[in-house]
Amino acid sequence: IRRRRRAERSVGFYEAALARLEDRWSGTGSSGDDYRTEPHPYADDLDLFGRGSLFELLCRARTRAGERQLAQWLLAPATPAVVVERQAAARELGDRLDFREDLAVIGDELRTGLEPEALIRWAESEPVLGAGWVRIAAPLMVAAVVAAAIAWAAGWSTALPFVVALTLEACLALVLRARVKQVIRDVQRPTRDLSLLAEALARLEREQFASPRLRALRQELDVDGHPPSQQIDRLRRQVDLLDTRKNEIFAPIAAMLLWGTQCALGIEAWRRDSAASVPRWVATVGEIEALVALAAFTYENPDFSFPTFSTEAPLFAAVALGHPLLPREGCVGNDVRLDAQRRVLLVSGSNMSGKSTLLRAVGLATVLAQAGAPVRAAELKLSSLSVGASLRIVDSLQTGTSHFYAEIKRLRQIVDLTAGPVPLLFLLDEVLHGTNSHDRRIGADAVVRELVRRGAIGLVTTHDLALAAIADDPSAAAENVHFEDQLEGGTMRFDYTMRPGVVRRSNALELMRSVGLDV
Repeated sequence: IRRRRRAERSVGFYEAALARLEDRWSGTGSSGDDYRTEPHPYADDLDLFGRGSLFELLCRARTRAGERQLAQWLLAPATPAVVVERQAAARELGDRLDFREDLAVIGDELRTGLEPEALIRWAESEPVLGAGWVRIAAPLMVAAVVAAAIAWAAGWSTALPFVVALTLEACLALVLRARVKQVIRDVQRPTRDLSLLAEALARLEREQFASPRLRALRQELDVDGHPPSQQIDRLRRQVDLLDTRKNEIFAPIAAMLLWGTQCALGIEAWRRDSAASVPRWVATVGEIEALVALAAFTYENPDFSFPTFSTEAPLFAAVALGHPLLPREGCVGNDVRLDAQRRVLLVSGSNMSGKSTLLRAVGLATVLAQAGAPVRAAELKLSSLSVGASLRIVDSLQTGTSHFYAEIKRLRQIVDLTAGPVPLLFLLDEVLHGTNSHDRRIGADAVVRELVRRGAIGLVTTHDLALAAIADDPSAAAENVHFEDQLEGGTMRFDYTMRPGVVRRSNALELMRSVGLDV
């Protein structure tokens, strides 16, 4: 039955991969909603979490630790040195299809059984039988009882020494009874969780890695030169020995030998020697799962490219950049370059022509690049960048926050990011469109100029062509680009190709008429 279930999970592993290749993956995986953080400067704006999100597309993790690690990589950029290590690991794991399949199959049991937080709490809790005298007194008392019993049976002494030793042993057992019960009760769930974890760790132990990060992770697993599966096996044997005292024939002998106390001491000794490694084992499995997610994304998208990092800052230079969440068919790539000479692209164009999609493509490429994943582009070269986006601002009835107030709070957050250690990449969609055109033009102009003055680069979409005049000032280091549309037989058609200059026409009225409005 177990083999059949594993075979079914293997089938599921490949069916999920085929769904991703055929763009049928939305709504089939983990949404990552639990990892949303408020207020984050780009997570909601770039669709990092939720149905049809980047996290759902990437995530193959079966453990909470793996999901959490992947989410952290998407929410916080890594340094170029760390990214290079992750890229090498993703390339190596990408071709190891059997290894990734095995981890997925094992991981399905981990998903339903492992509770890493509870396991780590048990491992890090204070020993219950930690007193040194207990570890000495218990085996000595058992030795005295056994010796007295042998002497009595052999006729070397009377029964009195045996009775006295047995009475003292019973007193010791009574003193330790509550603590021994606590140790036995507390170890049951961690042992089951560790047994599940051991299977995944044993699979890792059998693999030989070449990339630096994978080698380091493998080496960090061992405790005093022993692999974790062996360490966990020691604990499992202690628990198995503990269960033998339930045998009716052995129970009287077990009581005389302080069997439960001795096993409890063995469990506490294991926790003292090896439990400090449990958080590391969980974290290692989580990081391996996150790297496997990047590896599968690499393997399934051979036309994507790994970015390279430049010391020239700020820089974002992409060739044929596309949005990674769009279906393969119909995704149009555009060249985008931002640097110290051209800091801002002012993107104009009609509705649905691709302006916001371009901003999200740039943002997601930066997030993926600094997580260690490949990007949908023929080539991408960039410097380390922080990301701040204002693309999806919503008001709140609960907090009494209007759309305009929510937007200016986000703009304040984005401006504050310029004080960080790396340049900012800002993405502003229809900035300040919640106020009148006069205030909007003045405010948007001031915000963009302030971001440029602070060394940031970015893109701004607008329907207000007056804002395009920013590019006329050389100090703004801005350039106008636009998207076009064509009305053919009453139907709007878009080519999603970015062109230089300012758009000269709008499709708003045509769209209104196309749905039957008399305008």
